[in-house]
Amino acid sequence: MKIYTKTGDDGTTGLFGGGRTSKDDLRIELLGQIDELNAAIGFARTQSDSEPLGHRLMRIQRELFELGAEVGCPSDSPYFKPSIGQADLARLEKEIDEAQLPPLRDFILPGGTPFAASIHVARTIARRAERQAVSARSALGIRTEPSMYLNRLSDWLFVMARLANHLAGAQDVKWKEAE
Repeated sequence: MKIYTKTGDDGTTGLFGGGRTSKDDLRIELLGQIDELNAAIGFARTQSDSEPLGHRLMRIQRELFELGAEVGCPSDSPYFKPSIGQADLARLEKEIDEAQLPPLRDFILPGGTPFAASIHVARTIARRAERQAVSARSALGIRTEPSMYLNRLSDWLFVMARLANHLAGAQDVKWKEAE
């Protein structure tokens, strides 16, 4: 099987469920950002020294694949299937709330261990993807749940980066140290 089809040489790409659209379409930009987020999380997993966190990140990667399938399919297509819902948001919130971390009293700089730093990079990509999802929601009628999920996911990634540092015995780096 050849990986190249040449069908995109004209600047268009196929949508799941049929049809073609420009590669600079809002939907395609959102798909690209979800893909970039998924790759960043995959990279973070390679830095993991925590099996439970690594498994959680893999679950998120699978959910992002499902999210990409949803936003890549026009809602009027017979193939459209919502993938992310309130239960996913509730699970992320529960995992955030259950994280055993010291209270956060200061702004922190992204960093710490390589694992935590790579999760912080993924968090920033999640924020960008969320902004794109909001634009796509307004312009293309994409459901609200994808942008809500990406919003909650960025919070979750922030907490998981702190947790990665905490489990490794590394301190979060305060933005401004007390003088």
